[in-house]
Amino acid sequence: MNTHLYLRASTKDQDALRAKASLEAFAADKNLALAGIYSENISGTKLNRPELIRLLNTAEKGEVLLVESVDRLSRLSQADWETLKATIKDKGLRLVIADLPTSHMLIEDKGITGQIMEVINNMLLDLMATMARLDQEKRVERIQEGLKNKKLVDPEWKPTGKAKDKELWGKVQALIAKHPAMSADDVAKLAECGVATVYRIKRETKAS
Repeated sequence: MNTHLYLRASTKDQDALRAKASLEAFAADKNLALAGIYSENISGTKLNRPELIRLLNTAEKGEVLLVESVDRLSRLSQADWETLKATIKDKGLRLVIADLPTSHMLIEDKGITGQIMEVINNMLLDLMATMARLDQEKRVERIQEGLKNKKLVDPEWKPTGKAKDKELWGKVQALIAKHPAMSADDVAKLAECGVATVYRIKRETKAS
C-alpha cells in the first residue's frame, strides 16, 4: 500500500526531518511502500501549508497519510481541524498516526471490528487534536505573559526577533535576486529557514 510521510516542525524548530528515520522504519515494519516524503517548517496552527497541500493533491484514494503524532499534523482551530479531516476523508486517505495504535488498524480492512475501531480512533483523534490546540494556546499565553512582564520591569525593552527577521528577509531576497531559477527548497536550505518562510517572502515581496 502506498504511503505518504508528512513531517512538520514549528518555524522555531528547524528539525522537521527529525522523525523521518523512525517513520520510515514504521512503514517498513507495516509493509507500506513509500510514495512520497513531505517536510516543512511551519506552524501547526496554519491550515494553508504548502507541503501538506501538495501531499493532499498528490495522494490517491486508499493510500496512507502517515504522521508521527497528531500535533505534527494539527494544532488547528476546531473549524480548521474539521476542514482538514473532511479533506482527508474526501480524498479517501487512511490517516495513520505512529503513536496512536488504534489508527494502525486502518492499514487493513478488518470488517466489523475495523469499523468499531475506526469510531474509537476518530474519537481519540479529535481528543488529541483538541489537546494539541489547547497546548499551543497555553504556550502562546505564556509567551505573551512573559513579554508583558519584561515590559513592566523595563519599559524600554523591545523583542530582538524583529532584527533577526529583517536579516533573514534580506538574506532570502538576496538569494532570490541572485538565483531567480533556484527552487524554494534550495533557497530555504541556503538561508537556513523553512520553505514556508521563503514562499511568504516571495509572495510579500511581489505584492509590495
